[in-house]
Amino acid sequence: MTDETEEDVADESGADVLDELFAVIEDRKENLPEDSYTASLFDHEKGENAVLEKLGEETTELVLAAKDDDREELAHESADIVYHLLVLLAMKDMDLADLRAELAERR
Repeated sequence: MTDETEEDVADESGADVLDELFAVIEDRKENLPEDSYTASLFDHEKGENAVLEKLGEETTELVLAAKDDDREELAHESADIVYHLLVLLAMKDMDLADLRAELAERR
């Protein structure tokens, strides 16, 4: 057993991981390392359509995982959607603050 509270765990697995992931995405966008899948999305010959196609594909896989009540696959596909959504936001020169503001407005 650890000394972490549920709130600590939520912070580590929630907002912090999204901020860290978005920072990596932004870095890949700026530096375009050759061996990076993320960088390849920013530099793809299809442009933003490559990310849009991935979002469509992952959405279909998410729906199927939900239909099949496959929790593990549902978590996996949800993560894929969030990742590709963050890439799209970065492509559109948006960031997590834009997303958070919109979500806060809807509360």
